Amino acid sequence: MAAASPQNHLQIGGLIFSEMDQIDFTGPFEVLSRLPDSTFTVFSVDGQPLRDQRGLVLTPEKALDQVRRLDVLLIPGGPGQEALMDEEAVLSFIRAQYSGGAWLLSVCTGALICGAAGLLKGVRATTHWRSMHLLPWFGATPVKERVVRDERMVFSAGVTAGIDGALYLASLLRGESVAQQIQLGMEYAPNPLFNSGTPDTAPPDVLHAARRSTGALTEKREGTARRIAEKLGTCEKPVKERLSQ
Repeated sequence: MAAASPQNHLQIGGLIFSEMDQIDFTGPFEVLSRLPDSTFTVFSVDGQPLRDQRGLVLTPEKALDQVRRLDVLLIPGGPGQEALMDEEAVLSFIRAQYSGGAWLLSVCTGALICGAAGLLKGVRATTHWRSMHLLPWFGATPVKERVVRDERMVFSAGVTAGIDGALYLASLLRGESVAQQIQLGMEYAPNPLFNSGTPDTAPPDVLHAARRSTGALTEKREGTARRIAEKLGTCEKPVKERLSQ
């Protein structure tokens, strides 16, 4: 693991958008907002309140054009991620922050937004298991792990994995002891009632039901990903979805 960076004040920003999955954002926020000597700014494209995919109202502090240089940029996922893949203002902002030295923390299908920004070429990445097969369309190598790091990009798998990704990033920025103190303060010690949190461990009938219930969204995501990847010139022959199973 890389050594912690100097104790400079960290400017951390989290992007929120309509139809996002709020825990993609609020899980990592719980971790990163506890980092010593840091400021966390919540922003959206237009600075207006919005609803996540389940109807929870979220209120940003700033609009995209009011955000300056960041040290860390959090990019969540959720169904609303598709619209952002066509939002050049967002994509340009992500590219500029990364080229300016910021760390990117992608959660769930936030990785596809990074792909639309052209940042996944030759990169090892992960995302939600239902979208793993889309990563190669943007030039990425899919890795079936909960957290994957490539240079200054940390990718988290689906939804709750954002907490793990944020703790890992916290350890890089402020050291393992600080990350462990944050984990303890959160009492983050997963001990789920069921062992069905991944396609590998879920019972076949549960896995089948999950695939069926998300089939339409997955098909829509595939269409969006293919269209944008073709525009970027990164679209390769699709990898079978078995990679994400």
